[in-house]
Amino acid sequence: MALLLSGCMVGPDYVPPRTEIPGNWTEHAATAAELARTSAQMQTWWATFHDPVLDRLVQLAIASNLDLQIAGQRLLAAHDVRDEVAAQLAPQVDTVDQAGIQRFSTTLQYPPLPGISSSSRYWAPGFSASWELDVFGRIRRGIQAQDDELGADIEARRGMLVAILGELADDYVTLRATQRQLVLARQNIEAARQALALTGRVFTQGLGTNLQVAQARAELETEQSSVPPLQTRIAQLTHAIAVLVGQLPGSLETMLERPAPYPKVPALPVALPSMVIANRPDIRRAERQYAEASARIGVAVAQLYPDFSLPLSLGVQSSMIHELFAADSLAFQLVLSAAQPLYHGGRLSAQVRQARAEAEAARLAYRQTVLTGFREVEDRLVAYRNDSLRDATLRAAAADNALALDRARRLYEAGLVGFLDVLTAERATYQSQDLAALGDLAELTDAVGLYTALGAGWRGVWLTDTQLPVDERTQHGLAHRLDHLRRQLFP
Repeated sequence: MALLLSGCMVGPDYVPPRTEIPGNWTEHAATAAELARTSAQMQTWWATFHDPVLDRLVQLAIASNLDLQIAGQRLLAAHDVRDEVAAQLAPQVDTVDQAGIQRFSTTLQYPPLPGISSSSRYWAPGFSASWELDVFGRIRRGIQAQDDELGADIEARRGMLVAILGELADDYVTLRATQRQLVLARQNIEAARQALALTGRVFTQGLGTNLQVAQARAELETEQSSVPPLQTRIAQLTHAIAVLVGQLPGSLETMLERPAPYPKVPALPVALPSMVIANRPDIRRAERQYAEASARIGVAVAQLYPDFSLPLSLGVQSSMIHELFAADSLAFQLVLSAAQPLYHGGRLSAQVRQARAEAEAARLAYRQTVLTGFREVEDRLVAYRNDSLRDATLRAAAADNALALDRARRLYEAGLVGFLDVLTAERATYQSQDLAALGDLAELTDAVGLYTALGAGWRGVWLTDTQLPVDERTQHGLAHRLDHLRRQLFP
């Protein structure tokens, strides 16, 4: 009967959640060419920036980021927890060896019986075993839940990888943009110094005033004050990148301070909504968590049914060691045990209701995660498009302001305009150049954010290549051999 019922598992079988998926995005409908290009770039999306330094940093982060290594060790631990649960399906065998001397009270019967000693020696080597018959699937549902929990942990680690690569790329492009701002600031300082010299010449020629000289000197000092904050920001970004790749702050200054071409803004990456569900680790993790919660219902329901087990004890018992292997010294006990819950004050029913409520919450959390993912992609698409338009306008404004500044200086030197016109043109030029640099940065960060929102970067990367620092074989050879035998008997 137990063999016939061994295939029975109570509780609901998992059914993947059905989610309404739009055919395309509202902000930007993906074309066939864009889909093909993005699909080819999803695995190594950082290469679209055409920056060898960024490529090197990404490889360092994948290999050496400490958060990823910690997550890898926790995956190893979670896999062993799953094996612990699965071990309940196999017989549990232990050795039970006893040897000693015992004495009985002689005051329980008086007078003592003649010829009977009050003490005796005993030898009792043996072993005990038990085997729980998983008739209603409590253990198997528990294994399913652990498999799903392990799957959720794997997706969490993948999500961490996506986030780390996104943060690394964002910090890197911000660093390059800040370095570009620093170059512009130094160019502006030199221009302000030339303006100060110009006002000095005009003043000595009797065409200017001390006011104009003071204004030019104040403008120079203002531009000089913009350099220290930029240097601070560069140092902080360099330190953050070093920590992301698992190195000490300051160890990458030589690599990152070396002049490098500005990263190129990649073409618009876009994928279908169905690809987002398949790629985003947070959505995949939410789906696994729902599967785990569904399996937990079966575990709770199985508590309401009888529990069958086969306890076995086998050994030899003798007062004389040379009689241990005699047939008469053999002692064993084998029974079929069954336990049926009768009354627990509603605790078991409450556990079932709790499991069902948690499963429904997990289903709703999955749907919310899908909606959040779609919103993030839509937001990044519209930001990418509008920032591209804005950046083109800022570039044109910077060019026009530079032209206006050049003309204002020429007219001032000829005495045709006042210095206020030059000062106004300088400030407009410096501001537009800075805004143009920030506009380029916005396009780059939009591209990084869009790839991150699409869930790109984790495919093709091993979950973990770490090893436990201590080999269990050197710690307990017998345990390792028994575990190997168990895996052969109960794969």
